[in-house]
Amino acid sequence: MERKKLPIGIQTFAEIRREGYYYVDKTPFVARLAESGKYYFLSRPRRFGKSLFLDTLAEAFAGNRALFSGLYLENHWDWEKRHPVIRLSFAEGRLERREELHRSIRRQLHEHAQRFGMTLCDPEDIPGSFGELITGAAERLGERTVVLIDEYDKPILDNLTDPDTARAMREGLRNIYSVLKGRDADLRFVFLTGVSKFSKVSLFSGLNNLNDITVDERYATICGYTEADLDAVFGPEF
Repeated sequence: MERKKLPIGIQTFAEIRREGYYYVDKTPFVARLAESGKYYFLSRPRRFGKSLFLDTLAEAFAGNRALFSGLYLENHWDWEKRHPVIRLSFAEGRLERREELHRSIRRQLHEHAQRFGMTLCDPEDIPGSFGELITGAAERLGERTVVLIDEYDKPILDNLTDPDTARAMREGLRNIYSVLKGRDADLRFVFLTGVSKFSKVSLFSGLNNLNDITVDERYATICGYTEADLDAVFGPEF
């Protein structure tokens, strides 16, 4: 078997595929999730491959077939449909004030709006802008929108020693997550990842239809590597 580059710290699916890194095919999970439901939540430790899986979902729903050559999804996906994909990530840095959280969200929403050729009516209104972006993107591309949220809980976890700040972060996040339920008609797929699972009452009161696959046996290997993966994919390294 040919030796390849080790994907240490690589979280971008396109880079792994184009630059010849080892890759354990997780795309059967992409097909299963898309066929079986719409709203999902997954909890895994940090540095466990959640961001890479989200990126894989993004490339699949965006219709980038060339990246999936030779993988399971190549022949098990409708590549004619190209969905608009909105990704929000709280993985970078540490947010210590609610204003910083709001600034981060507004920046990400603005970047997506520019990508879709949209001008948000009131950028200061975060829930309104998020909803506007979801619906507007769907209308512009003619397919329902996909929303992917990485490390949804990090702003809270980073401030657990300061209860007031943690609560402020929770309220700020709840305002944006609650938008998803109201825009159901314009959504094709929603996937959230994080380290911890917070009560749906406290954080997801507006989104009570999430399918938590964290301990679902069918998705046990959705992230990380099994011993069989090491033998089959990383064999040349041993």
